[in-house]
Amino acid sequence: MKKHYDIIIRGRVQNVGFRFYAQRTAQALNIIGFVKNRHDGSVYIEAEGEEENLQHFIAWCRQGPSWAAVIEVLVNAAPLKNFNGFLVQ
Repeated sequence: MKKHYDIIIRGRVQNVGFRFYAQRTAQALNIIGFVKNRHDGSVYIEAEGEEENLQHFIAWCRQGPSWAAVIEVLVNAAPLKNFNGFLVQ
């Protein structure tokens, strides 16, 4: 069953390629949505897909690319928005 999660990642997650690698990982897992940097230094993601794929994606978010230092990942379920693709904003 398809689900939607809003994800906030905190730590050293900007200027380390996080959004690019998040997009690449999401596409490999057939996840749609978007990723963007926030003014407070965190990264915000809205992701939709099958639950198992989303759990793999969230696990990736907890580590991020090798240059990142993830401190916290917050995940909240939300209603489906039926995105087209996975975009970097």
